[in-house]
Amino acid sequence: MSRVYNFSAGPAVLPEEVLKEAADEMMDYKGSGMSVMEMSHRSKVYDDIIKTAEKDLRDLMNIPDNYKVLFLQGGASQQFAMIPMNLMKNKVADYIVTGQWAKKAWQEASKFGKANKIASSEDKTFSYIPDCSDLPISDDADYVYICENNTIYGTKYKELPNTKGKTLVADVSSCFLSEPVDVSKYGIIYGGVQKNIGPAGVVIVIIREDLITEDVLPGTPTMLQYKTHADAESLYNTPPAYGIYICGKVFQWLKKMGGLEAMKQKNEEKAKILYDFLDSSKLFKGTVVPKDRSLMNVPFVTGDADMDAKFVKEASAAGFVNLKGHRTVGGMRASIYNAMPKEGVEKLVEFMKKFEEENA
Repeated sequence: MSRVYNFSAGPAVLPEEVLKEAADEMMDYKGSGMSVMEMSHRSKVYDDIIKTAEKDLRDLMNIPDNYKVLFLQGGASQQFAMIPMNLMKNKVADYIVTGQWAKKAWQEASKFGKANKIASSEDKTFSYIPDCSDLPISDDADYVYICENNTIYGTKYKELPNTKGKTLVADVSSCFLSEPVDVSKYGIIYGGVQKNIGPAGVVIVIIREDLITEDVLPGTPTMLQYKTHADAESLYNTPPAYGIYICGKVFQWLKKMGGLEAMKQKNEEKAKILYDFLDSSKLFKGTVVPKDRSLMNVPFVTGDADMDAKFVKEASAAGFVNLKGHRTVGGMRASIYNAMPKEGVEKLVEFMKKFEEENA
């Protein structure tokens, strides 16, 4: 069986050369006589793996020295609670709700204090990003929270909100490492890795050091305090060791590909191929306001649920898998992360053209 073109939103496509390298090292990692899966996280060999991964990520993103990189578990969803538990000193935070994950984060934060929904795009099924240039930021807000790229709805902030001096916290799960970012604009930038970086089970948190304190909400479990993990360099307990190893390989692959500037260019080229077709198609149409379109997740519909189902079924049979849209939007969604080759997008568009001719 040859490999398919996997358009899944996550767990998602990984670079083939990374998978091959991991396969080669599966039984014996660099002469250690064992797999990374079997290795003690306290060993010298593993210490090199996690430290190299962190160094490569710092290089790729130009992470300033006053930020810690934490490799954690619990997925992005656990951060919905961890962030307010560690940051809500005044028990107030402002949330911009541009999709299901931002909404869940806002709901979770409401358990710990006053979570204000200061802007939302729910009125139009999250198909746009609201104007965030002059929002009613609360005077006593501990932070302002966004989900930067909305996997389900295919929107992306092209400009960060004006937080009026308040700390910005961003979930970047589905746009992580897809383009250069200025880390210094954020207090916390975090994401689950299973979309653009590695296998499910790891969440990377990049956090400014002044936000790591012992002053957390009463009752915050030890495992949910950033200080616990920062002090122990992500080794307080057994980390998701194999997942971190694969992430490290992806970081090296990205460096080899030319870094984040080069990735941005590649991602823009890929997205343009698909969006240009959607804009010219009579059968398919994109669901997002053009100026807010994501480079990573491209939702589209035919306007007819039966036709959508037929398309997904025939596409899958032709080797284009996981194109069914999220249940809250319907239709289709092509996730075209870093590891999706340009050829995959070109072939998908060819298939869509053919389908359109046959079903016009």
